[in-house]
Amino acid sequence: MKKILIIGATSAIAEATARLWAVQQGHSLYLIGRSAERLGGIAADLKVRGAKSTQFAMLDVNYFAQHAAALDTAIDALGGIDIVLIAHGTLGNQNVCEQDFAATLQELNTNAISVISLLTHLANRFEAQRHGSIVVISSVAGDRGRQSNYVYGTAKGAVTIFMQGLRQRLHKSGVQVVTVKPGFVDTPMTAEFKKGLLWARPEAIARSICAGVEKRRDVVYAPWFWWGVMGVIGVIPEWLFKKLKL
Repeated sequence: MKKILIIGATSAIAEATARLWAVQQGHSLYLIGRSAERLGGIAADLKVRGAKSTQFAMLDVNYFAQHAAALDTAIDALGGIDIVLIAHGTLGNQNVCEQDFAATLQELNTNAISVISLLTHLANRFEAQRHGSIVVISSVAGDRGRQSNYVYGTAKGAVTIFMQGLRQRLHKSGVQVVTVKPGFVDTPMTAEFKKGLLWARPEAIARSICAGVEKRRDVVYAPWFWWGVMGVIGVIPEWLFKKLKL
């Protein structure tokens, strides 16, 4: 039985992952998010599905000064920590961000700076205990900047690079650091997008996350074929890439 903290627990991917952990192994779960009503409903559902215990608390991740206290409360309530999943994020309007730096800053704060703040506190905890898994949902968008979403991609790229350094730092302490890179996912956040063959359900991403933790992966592309897709995109020469409509 593991003691698991999920930040951004009301997101579709986080909820699907929590359900797998509850059903498969009966872990103890502590959920953090912004909506008390949603958190309460998810916590009750997880308990019915088999979680040993479920607790929850509210936090707006953009209030960085509250991070340390919120994490201390969660870890104390769990009686320790084995796994943390950071899954919060927003998909801002690229066109708005291009015209308004305040909108860009908001996206960077939510999708990158808040994650880095939480990881800074958590890394010290995990390093001291010398075990456990830190799992963060980044995105394939962070692998290469594209005109359609480069503000979002910048934030996710920053998280990916931060996780690379953190992974190297914590390796000697026996702590697993997993970067999850989903492609297109059919969630409420992407409800307005036209869906195609490359789109996946949150449940598929959740299975990839659980398998990645179990198999002690460093990086998990979800679904797996995005590793190949981004590999191809990554080697396109810049002179050609800038002419493409991606």
